[in-house]
Order: sequence, then structure tokens, then C-alpha cells
Amino acid sequence: MAKLIKLYNDNPDPKRIKAVVDVLKNGGLVIYPSDTVYALGCDITNNKALEKIARMKDVKLDKANFSFVCSDLSNLSDYVKQIDTPTFKILKRALPGPYTFILPGNNNLPKVFKKKKEVGIRVPDNKIVQLLVQELGNPIVSTSIKDEDEILEYTTDPELIYEKWQNLVDVVIDGGYGDNVASTVVNLTGEQPQVIREGKGSLEIIF
Repeated sequence: MAKLIKLYNDNPDPKRIKAVVDVLKNGGLVIYPSDTVYALGCDITNNKALEKIARMKDVKLDKANFSFVCSDLSNLSDYVKQIDTPTFKILKRALPGPYTFILPGNNNLPKVFKKKKEVGIRVPDNKIVQLLVQELGNPIVSTSIKDEDEILEYTTDPELIYEKWQNLVDVVIDGGYGDNVASTVVNLTGEQPQVIREGKGSLEIIF
């Protein structure tokens, strides 16, 4: 049975942040709020946790398109090849914010992602998740929580999320109502930015 932990985005309780990070470090799965929809995540360095998420999403781990959630741009070079100045300027303008940027992966990727040439990077404009990643010390591998409802693609109420997921994950963070519009996904591996999915993030910042 998952723990439901209440956190406030404007002033997250450090003790509760640490409690969630302890769960992540022990291979636990956590549902957390972002600047878009609620997401499911785990520690990028924990293979068993990564495999659990892949099974839940019914995908093979080495084929999964999970995002790497970072607290800022400083640890980007850990997993991404050196990027040119125009690309960095786009990232600097847009992040933190409701975007996922697809960038060329480097040789430091965790073993399970070694075959991937590209990675999706997120830096959400949300204090809770930024502090989680800082305290953890490395990115959280993340995927959006989808809903079977045909009208609402994403569940926004954390209590309803908890009801549905309490036996599948270790912690659900209640950070208030989430959004029901996902991030804008932009591929920056080519000569020009390519919009893969138009979501919450404005395209004016990219072009």
C-alpha cells in the first residue's frame, strides 16, 4: 500500500522530500506532480525499479521512451552529448518549463539505455520535483500517468490517482490538482527543431 504524502509547491517540507527520496533510493516507484500532468518515476540508477515501470507501461525497457527529469541544466552533460550554442540557447529560454527536449545521448547512459541514441530531457517548473532530483543526486526516469477515460486523458486529482495506483507504487505525492495537458515535445537532434507533440509549452519560445 502506497503512502500518500502531501507537499506544497511553494514551500515543500524538506523532511517529506527526504522521505520520498529514501523511497526512490531503495528502488521505490513514486507518483509526483510536475508543471504539467502527474507522472510516475524512479531513480535512473536502479535497474529493478526501471524494469517495474517498463512492465507497468507494457514496453521493453531498452525500447521505452521515458523522460529523464533533471533539476536544472547543470547535469545535462552527464547523459547528453555536447550540444551547440543555438540548441543551448533554446534550452536556456524554455527551461525550467513544460517541455521535453529530445537530445543526442552520450556513453554515460545507464546500461539499460545504452542502445538509445536519443534521450528526452525534462526540467519541470515545479519546486517539489526539482528538490526531489537535487536530494536524490541524479535524474528521475519518468513517464506520464495516463487515464482510460476517453475525454480526460490525464487524471488531475491526486486522491483519485492514489485510489487507482495505491497497490502499484510506493508513494503518491499530493501536490494539489495537476494539469491535464502534457509537455510540448521538441526534437533538437537535427538541424532545425522538430515539434513531435504540441502540449502546454508555447512554441514561440522555441522558434
